[in-house]
Amino acid sequence: MLITDSCNLSDGASMVVYEFENRIPVIGDTSYVSHSASVVGKVTIGEECFIAPGASIKGDYGEIRIGNGTSVQDNVIIHARPDEMTVIGNNVTLGHGCIIHNAIVKDEAVIGMGAIVSDYSTVGEWAIVGEGAVVRARFEVPDGKIVVGVPAKVIGDIQDYHREELSRFKTIYRDLSGRYPTGLKKLRD
Repeated sequence: MLITDSCNLSDGASMVVYEFENRIPVIGDTSYVSHSASVVGKVTIGEECFIAPGASIKGDYGEIRIGNGTSVQDNVIIHARPDEMTVIGNNVTLGHGCIIHNAIVKDEAVIGMGAIVSDYSTVGEWAIVGEGAVVRARFEVPDGKIVVGVPAKVIGDIQDYHREELSRFKTIYRDLSGRYPTGLKKLRD
């Protein structure tokens, strides 16, 4: 769905989605964007994404691309450098309060709460960045690895039980993207 104005939700609230200098967000029809999230400029959000309250996704002078089934949780910040791009893959989980800046996060990756993924870094498929970790500029987290610390360092491989548990959580957020538009009811101003 091409967004050119605020989209109404069932409770009468609206998404905070802005065109900026002819840069217009494109948001999948089956995605949910909270009324207190902010989506600005050249941003593409795929299908079945859940964009939680307080998220800030700014394509004001860079570009943001978010794949299908991705969860952008509360107070996440996503931005890019001028004329550059941040790419978030399919079925990614961006934990509460993390920051992704001018980086690539590949399919199925999980970025823990409060983590930072900095300029020109890459987080591989099914990789996990631990809570509070800092993935420094130009660092590459290999596919299927777990990194923690400041700066982030590889501490091991993800296991089958990680995939199973994380897949379950990813399904919950994809499900919420469909439930929030009709299930969320404003009680007071």
